[in-house]
Formats: sequence, C-alpha cells, structure tokens
Amino acid sequence: MSRLTRTVSALAVAAAVVAAPIVGASGAFAAETPAAQTAAAPGNKVTHLAATQDNLDGWIREALAVMAKHGIPGTYDGIHRNVMRESSGNPLAINDWDINAINGIPSKGLLQVIDPTFDAYHVEGTDSSPFDPVANIVAACNYAADRYGSIDNVNSAY
Repeated sequence: MSRLTRTVSALAVAAAVVAAPIVGASGAFAAETPAAQTAAAPGNKVTHLAATQDNLDGWIREALAVMAKHGIPGTYDGIHRNVMRESSGNPLAINDWDINAINGIPSKGLLQVIDPTFDAYHVEGTDSSPFDPVANIVAACNYAADRYGSIDNVNSAY
C-alpha cells in the first residue's frame, strides 16, 4: 500500500471515524478529538486517514513486512490487540489528557507513541510522521521489542 493510498484512503468516511463514538478506547479517547484539532496538530502531515477493517489490516501487514526486513519481532494479533486498545484503530488519535500530554508531548497515532519515542525508534524507510499508520506501528513495535521483547508481550499501556 503506497503512502498516497494510505493518505487518501477512505476520505468519505474520515469524518465518521473521527466523530463516531469509539467503544473501548482506553488510550487516546479518539472520539473526543475534534477533526480540526487532529488535522492541525503540529507535524501532522497525514490528515485524511480513516480506519476501516481493510485499512487497518493493510497497515498491519505492511508494517509486518517492514519489521521482518529489520528483524523486529511481533505478530498480527499482538499488533491488532494493542492498536484496538490504544486508539481503536484511529491513526489520527491524540491523547490530550495523560501526563505526557500535560508535559506537552501527547501520544499519537495507532499505537499512541510520543514524539521522543517515535524519533528514537523510527525505522529508516518509513514515513517521518507518527500519524503515518505504518511508521507508527513499526516504531512502536521497535520500542516494544527493545523494552518488552515484542509487542506481543504488551498487554496494557506501555
């Protein structure tokens, strides 16, 4: 899936994803993030993404291919479980309430990564935006591998 495809995927449902109530979001409370705030977030080059099951599946599979090339462990199930807990599949989710947000570095994207962690664990060849779904997954999995052995070992906020 190309960067352009990820960027323009499902434009017609983007507003619905941001506006719809999200059940079970414990990380970012993505439904409470207004679309304008999300799109205007500093450094957010990705403004037209919508999570559908097909998109999320494609993003995870693309991330797994990048991870395999770089020796980063993780499985589809481990990534999917963590994405659903952290952002309910919303690649534009921003956590604006926890201690990181209070300190000016909110968690962002599918796996709710703060900028310093994203920068430290970013994998060359992926997009430089933490809102890019594939880059976010790969960086978060790289961090989880370093800290916990694998994203598969992460069962709560990390």
